[in-house]
Amino acid sequence: MSVARLPAESNNPKPKRAKVEIRPVLGFSDEDKIKTIQPHNDALVVTLMIGGYDVKRVLMDQGSIVEDMYPDLYKGLRLKPEDLTTYNSPLISFEGKTVIPKGLTRLPIQTCSEMVEVNFIVVDAYSPYTVIMARPWLHALEAISSSLH
Repeated sequence: MSVARLPAESNNPKPKRAKVEIRPVLGFSDEDKIKTIQPHNDALVVTLMIGGYDVKRVLMDQGSIVEDMYPDLYKGLRLKPEDLTTYNSPLISFEGKTVIPKGLTRLPIQTCSEMVEVNFIVVDAYSPYTVIMARPWLHALEAISSSLH
């Protein structure tokens, strides 16, 4: 009759566990709706780190196809005319007017651990926002914006 024996414990340390990368997730739950008046159709306005600065009044607009930057932020970031490259396509403003852009500039946006370079079209027009972030940036981050919360 044979007896199965368990291997003797060795002096080897415990096996190493695989490192699990925990990535921060920006998400929302029903608890986030507690202090909001429902239903609502408010715009999604956030703060982003653009070019190394916290930039407030950033509108998330899934209906737009270009990222727009307005003069107050352009001046606030201390950008100069030589920081612009030519951009000749006219845009349509919120009022339905044709706007000729001043040019295009490329700046990094930091979101958690992700750094994404974004092309901003600089427009000399009034806006209550400093920047409008559009679909290309959301797609680059593989993100979905939610105005519900």
